[in-house]
Amino acid sequence: MTGLLNDMALFVEVANVMSFRKAAEITGVPNSTLSRRISVLEKEIGLRLMHRTTRKLELTEAGQLYYERCKRIVEDAKLAHEQLGDMLEQPSGLIRASLPVDFALTFLAPLMPEFMRRYPEITFDFDLTPRKVDMITEHVDVAIRIGEQESSNLIARKLASLKTQLYASPGYLARYPAPNSPDELTQHQCLHIRNTSRWCLNDGSQTQEIAVSSQFTLNNMGMIRRLATLDLGIVLMPEEIVIEALQAGQLQRILPEWQGTETSIYALTETRLLPAKTRCFIDYIRECLAESPTP
Repeated sequence: MTGLLNDMALFVEVANVMSFRKAAEITGVPNSTLSRRISVLEKEIGLRLMHRTTRKLELTEAGQLYYERCKRIVEDAKLAHEQLGDMLEQPSGLIRASLPVDFALTFLAPLMPEFMRRYPEITFDFDLTPRKVDMITEHVDVAIRIGEQESSNLIARKLASLKTQLYASPGYLARYPAPNSPDELTQHQCLHIRNTSRWCLNDGSQTQEIAVSSQFTLNNMGMIRRLATLDLGIVLMPEEIVIEALQAGQLQRILPEWQGTETSIYALTETRLLPAKTRCFIDYIRECLAESPTP
């Protein structure tokens, strides 16, 4: 049974990246050995699992079904071994995480010294990017994302919700009088994140949805904040993101009785069955954001 489980694990690694060469680099098992072990597995099952050519590798119909079943079995086995090991020692190993730049700098960086004190055997590979990563082929353990997430096969764990408010720079307000109501935002440059050109605002008793526009379309909150400090428009974002600009007098709050829809922060993983190192990391972030949402 142990040999079969090992072969299943090798098959899953090859199917994850659809390449014997890449799987060999990941597992440290020679390319020729991988090919031979998959052939043995196919003979034991009695069905071809992969179509091999000199140009590419493809799963057969049987191979796709076997991959979907084996993947969970292999994950469960790995997790069982790790959880037993956790009873004897601290969580350890490398965590590969994909993070937005703004979240990493504003929220995560201040939390890392204490986390490293608690878990000195954990190391990190941080990829600071807002792009949608392929968590399987890129071997990403967890992706942190801000805002509501599209439906997918990934598991989303909510870490925190942040209130959003309206801000502008003194320089911008010197050129353009501050709006007295949400309706007047249509007459202003409103710097917004891509695909969010409508702002939903409420004052506790009523809600207004405003179509906003500007000369910029961006996908980075740090850039939006920076342009706002340079007198180029009004922003709607969490106070935590603009706190330093507020303290420096570069931005000030406008329409203070109105606020936007809360912005949620999520941890995305490929499976619910998490190794201890990843589970500790996610739980720690959630704990810290709940206790001290403002950096």
